[in-house]
Amino acid sequence: MKKILLASAIALFTGLNAQTTFGVKAGYALSKLNSNENDFEMGGIEGGLKSKSGFYIGGLVEHKFNNKFAIQGEVEYANLGGKAEVSMPGITVTEKMNLNRIVIPVSARYYATPELGIYAGPYVSFKTSNKVKFEMSGPNAGMADPSGIREGERYVERYLNDTLKSTDFGLFLGADYAIYKGLFVDARYSFGLTNMIKNPVDGETLKMNFFQLGVGYKFK
Repeated sequence: MKKILLASAIALFTGLNAQTTFGVKAGYALSKLNSNENDFEMGGIEGGLKSKSGFYIGGLVEHKFNNKFAIQGEVEYANLGGKAEVSMPGITVTEKMNLNRIVIPVSARYYATPELGIYAGPYVSFKTSNKVKFEMSGPNAGMADPSGIREGERYVERYLNDTLKSTDFGLFLGADYAIYKGLFVDARYSFGLTNMIKNPVDGETLKMNFFQLGVGYKFK
C-alpha cells in the first residue's frame, strides 16, 4: 500500500496538462497520541496523554477530470506528536514529544460548488526526527537540575527512536474553500491506523490522530 501511495504521488507530480494545478499550503496542526492503556508509559515516565500544537508546510498538485471530480497529491513536513503530563508533589512535568514527519496524502476530491471542495483518502508518513522537551511547573519547579532535565530529554528521544516505527499509515477527510482567485482555506482530520510501537507487549497500541487548519495558494 505504501508503494502504491508513493507511485500515485509521483505520477500526479509528473502528469502535466491543462487540468493540472500546483500549489503550496501551510498552517496549524493539533496532534495527539492515543494508547489503549489508561496510563501511558514512555521512557520510564507514566502519565496522561494530551494534545500538542504544531505546524505543517508543503506543496500539492491537483488534477481535475471535470468540474466536479479531481485527485490531489501532497507532500508536507509536519510537526506532530503529543504530550504526556505527570504530576508529583510540588511539581508537574509536561513531556512534549515532537514527532517530525514527512506526510504524503493522496485524496479523491468532489467539488460541491466551484469554491467548496470535499475530499478523503489515505496518507503515509515517514519519520525525520523525534525531539523531546520537558517543561516544569509548580512550586518546586525551580529546584529541577537543568542538566538532569536535558539528560532526561535525550533519554526519551533515544527511547522513541528505538521503540517507535519510522512509517505510519492512515486515512483523512476534509474540505477546502476558495476565497479569492488561487487563495484557499483548508481543514482536515487524519486518523492513524498503524500501531506505532515496533514490538508491542501484552497487546498495547499507540496511534496518532491529528487535525490541520491552514491556508494555501494554487497557481493558475
